[in-house]
Amino acid sequence: MSQTATPPAAAAAAAAPTAPASTGDRIRSITLSHVVLPLPNPVSDAKVLTGRQKPLTETVMLFVELTTEQGLEGMGFSYSKRAGGKAQYAHLKEVMDVAIGQDPSDIAKIYESLMWAGASVGRSGVATQAVAALDVALYDLKARRAGLPLAKLLGAHRDSCRVYNTSGGFLQASVEEIKEKATASLEAGIGGIKVKVGQPDWREDLRRVTALREHLGDGPFMVDANQQWDRARARRMCRELERFDLVWIEEPLDAWDHVGHADLSRTFDTPIATGEMLTSVDEHMGLVDAGYRGIVQPDAPRIGGITPFLRFATLAAHHRLDLAPHYAMEIHLHLAATYPTEPWVEHFEWLDPLFEERIEIHDGHIFVPDRPGLGFTLTDEMRSLTVDTATFGA
Repeated sequence: MSQTATPPAAAAAAAAPTAPASTGDRIRSITLSHVVLPLPNPVSDAKVLTGRQKPLTETVMLFVELTTEQGLEGMGFSYSKRAGGKAQYAHLKEVMDVAIGQDPSDIAKIYESLMWAGASVGRSGVATQAVAALDVALYDLKARRAGLPLAKLLGAHRDSCRVYNTSGGFLQASVEEIKEKATASLEAGIGGIKVKVGQPDWREDLRRVTALREHLGDGPFMVDANQQWDRARARRMCRELERFDLVWIEEPLDAWDHVGHADLSRTFDTPIATGEMLTSVDEHMGLVDAGYRGIVQPDAPRIGGITPFLRFATLAAHHRLDLAPHYAMEIHLHLAATYPTEPWVEHFEWLDPLFEERIEIHDGHIFVPDRPGLGFTLTDEMRSLTVDTATFGA
């Protein structure tokens, strides 16, 4: 049987590396918005009672809205509490030009280019939190272009996650006020209740926890010390709290005390939870490397966006760690739905004035929206709360 020889030129062309695939689209313009959202009432956790911080009165938001040459749009956000909002906004303004003209599908490439553009101030902290807003917007755009909720684009394991409320459990509220708010949350379909502890008088912590456990019966119940115990006090308190059948004890130690958290997680039956204050994958991996066996609580806006969140989530799943992302349920519901084991999502209603849509909650679960992308559009109130904007590109 005769065969036709391949011409040398054609063979060379076939062997040559092909150009990278492209959507044919480019980022045309990006608008940043610096938004100050007042809270209805100031709230205090243990950091206030120990004199380390002032009561929280507002959340400062950094929004990114981007448009491509093909007319596609994406929206993302980051946030700060008490300090850092102006710094996030200023940092992103300095490096944003790098993103203009890039293919919006090259999310990891864009993320790295912005991190290196601002690397002189480090690749954690304010730098990552600023870039996070753009990273989230790029994922929102990608899912909108596909016509899918973000969770479905990433590959969901479930359509809903367990949900618990935190906003009703702060320390400035009396036990009776917390009971009333807990009842309202449960009646609204929320499954678990978290309250703050870590006061200078540990006996008062136990009094409040006892009262709330009696009020909740055997329902899911968590406590959060907001990093206010040293190692000795943390061990004593974890021992005292074992009898309350808690879902977890959160941040008993300084957020950077990886060894201390790892020790507690291997010592007590009640799970330990931490991670919300960490601002890079490397900081989170410090917990894993120390032998931590508790619940990890990465925060996508703090860790640097969805790109690094997914990197760490893959590693956390490999180590069989449970997940309970911190705050920003509008983003974290999608990410939690992609985790192999069912996580908890934290419910805060504080950001509701900024978004037109509401998330479905019932029977102790919070449900992934069926709308494309994150599934949220910005309100006129968000525009009225904007104190500064900057636009890049056409």
